[in-house]
Amino acid sequence: MEVLGRFWTQVTATVPDLSTTVLLAAAAAAALLVLSPALWRPARHAVTIAHEGAHGLVALAAGRRLSGIRLHSDTSGLTVSAGKPTGLGMVLTCAAGYTGPALFGLGAAALLAAGHAIGLLWVLLGLLALLLVQIRNWYGLWSVLVTGAVVFAVTWWLPPEGQAVFAAVATWFLLLAAPKTVLELQAKRRRRGGAPDSDADQLARLTRFPALFWVGVFLLVDVGALVLGARWLLT
Repeated sequence: MEVLGRFWTQVTATVPDLSTTVLLAAAAAAALLVLSPALWRPARHAVTIAHEGAHGLVALAAGRRLSGIRLHSDTSGLTVSAGKPTGLGMVLTCAAGYTGPALFGLGAAALLAAGHAIGLLWVLLGLLALLLVQIRNWYGLWSVLVTGAVVFAVTWWLPPEGQAVFAAVATWFLLLAAPKTVLELQAKRRRRGGAPDSDADQLARLTRFPALFWVGVFLLVDVGALVLGARWLLT
């Protein structure tokens, strides 16, 4: 019990607020990951993990049975759940993918703004552990394990101030990357052949609204989360 108590004290400990200069530097680093083609390709796997994880969490919350999650080397993914093929639960599950990373980033911004950078990293580890048991392919297993190892290494070896900086970069990355994935989705949809199995096109078949409407909803949620998250972090 004493060990658990010390662990809980460490996880819930607050760290001093990062200066605006450091937060802006973290935002610049995250923007570099998003805007650089060479860095975006490997970094996008983290967004795919958040995307598919959001599908899975909402599917479970909607009462669906999660059958498994696959992550692929081309940064695509697939979450399979069983249940009613139509209705609100299925709509929410489909809509969660492209909005999930931004909402995760918004939650991370709230924790970081409250001084709980260390707790934020342990929450990330917990979510990755829950995701790990649902992975159904080797590449997905490797991807989640590597991501978890990086986060664990930060919590284990870096001082609290270093953990806070890493948490800030991760938060900014999720907030900035989410809108870009929506723009990529629309670009893919406009090419010959389109993307008939995309989340937006599935939502179009489930509802009376066209796929472009859902792309707009994704982008609105993601940009809104970016603006609100930036406000929380910088003020």
